[in-house]
Amino acid sequence: MLPEGASPEQFVTVEDCEKVTRQLQFALEVDGVDYTRLEVSSPGIDRPLRHEQDFTRFEGEMVDLTLKEPIGAAGGDKISANRKKFRGTLERAEDGGWQIVWSDEPPVKPGQRVSKKREPAPLQALGFTLDELKEARLAPIVNFKGRAAKPV
Repeated sequence: MLPEGASPEQFVTVEDCEKVTRQLQFALEVDGVDYTRLEVSSPGIDRPLRHEQDFTRFEGEMVDLTLKEPIGAAGGDKISANRKKFRGTLERAEDGGWQIVWSDEPPVKPGQRVSKKREPAPLQALGFTLDELKEARLAPIVNFKGRAAKPV
């Protein structure tokens, strides 16, 4: 449920949850509903992705995937045959399905110097169907420097 005037691309704030809580408490009191506890919250930064529309909405975002079964030998020699967990960017595959794209290069630590001659690790992609997933969530990546403006 979005507060009045909010678009689905905006963030849910604590103030939004407070406003909805007050409105629900008032409506429940008016209707004479007896309740002992009322909780209003957002899905959080590690929101689960369950339906096709969730994947469509968060295409291009960083996600964590866990497969039901390891990928097996068909994954090729670059991906461990018993690997089930992946973190990468969610993309639409050429066949209309979904894929996750990632690099196994370790992240650069703040202040660490990286040689410009160093070859970056290649990007890898794994196609999957929703039936193959045990769990999919938005990756909880927090930036404490504030929200950056989205590129136009």
